[in-house]
Amino acid sequence: MATEILMPALSPTMEEGTLAKWLVKEGDTVSSGDLLAEIETDKATMEFEAVDEGIIGKILVAEGSEHVAVNTAIAILIEEGETLPESATAAPKPAVQATPEPTSNASASVPQNSPASQSTVQATAGARVFATPLARRLAADKGIDLSTIAGTGPNGRIVKADVLSASASPKAAVVATASFTQGQTATAAPVATGASSDAVKKLYEGRDYSEVSLDGMRKTIAARLSESKQTIPHFYLRRDINIDALMSLRAMVNKDLSERNVKLSVNDFIIKACALALQNVKTANVVWAGDRVLQFDASDIAVAVAIDGGLITPVLRDAEQKSLSVLSAEMKDLAARARDKKLMPQEYQGGSFSISNLGMYGIDNFDAVINPPHAAILAVGAGKKKPIVKEDGELGSATIMSVTLSVDHRAVDGALGALLLDDIVKNLENPFVLMV
Repeated sequence: MATEILMPALSPTMEEGTLAKWLVKEGDTVSSGDLLAEIETDKATMEFEAVDEGIIGKILVAEGSEHVAVNTAIAILIEEGETLPESATAAPKPAVQATPEPTSNASASVPQNSPASQSTVQATAGARVFATPLARRLAADKGIDLSTIAGTGPNGRIVKADVLSASASPKAAVVATASFTQGQTATAAPVATGASSDAVKKLYEGRDYSEVSLDGMRKTIAARLSESKQTIPHFYLRRDINIDALMSLRAMVNKDLSERNVKLSVNDFIIKACALALQNVKTANVVWAGDRVLQFDASDIAVAVAIDGGLITPVLRDAEQKSLSVLSAEMKDLAARARDKKLMPQEYQGGSFSISNLGMYGIDNFDAVINPPHAAILAVGAGKKKPIVKEDGELGSATIMSVTLSVDHRAVDGALGALLLDDIVKNLENPFVLMV
């Protein structure tokens, strides 16, 4: 039986992607786990695997095609001796270059090919059930109704393992999950998009300019940050930090670690300082979850990394448990793979706290936008020599770094935010505690 291979959702927020490269050609025989294609999302480039065996009967979407919506049929998989259906004989769709109209943020709440969305399709009376040919044959042999099985394959497709491990009646759980997700989507606040492109262009009639289409990453950034500023009540806490002791310790440690080719950055100390502060002020280690907050045991720190065309926030998990050298190595690896768009979704999703450091660009201070569902983000400026009044009243100078903590007032109150920031400052001004 001919089966459509659908454009997969490689992250919960993915709505479309670029079919960067086919790794198979028409007529190739594939098995479960074989690599089929490379898919570019707004954040990364990932390989897409087959979930069943068969023959690539027809490639429907050409290599290099952009803006391919999730759940779009990209190829046809057939069985040995089977012929293609007449509807699948058209030439592959050419690469798309035009940028489609931006989708609303509400529709992005449940990607079309997410498990919840696909489960809704499966649980709806009379709707098509998506399953691989092998899964269908096994279900028929075992007398199992496929509509009672929740698929775990790409796009929620039912695969062999789902049939073999099918329980008596998981359907109710599927319906419940779908209903919860639909309820969230229905109540999501719309995000204003501003004036239309035509309205803006009218303001500049007679002036020379070029139009730059928004890629998936830039559209995602625009939607998420617009949502953040419109729905999250930000407040800001600012502190100046004397980092002379930190700079001295860093120089000494880097000298000792030079033979191991390890070099700690100031940002490594900041990550560890925030991780330990979240352990000390545990009620601030939260994310906003609509009608509740989720408080975490571990300090999972997301760090903003500038990449071509935008930024991404890889997450350092259990940062409070790791040494500075381990954090430094992990951060360098994550940043390098982020710039090459090689991060896996689990490496840039989640976290409970963010850091954005623009000090290397000479920025003194700034206010960062909270990355939902996080409850706070620390904006870090450059460390610069400034005049100070010392404890004995004499004038002197010190290396001062200005930071701003942006806080979601729904999840963290002012006093609690101040306690968290004070703990971060103490850790950075007494950096030997970060070495323990």
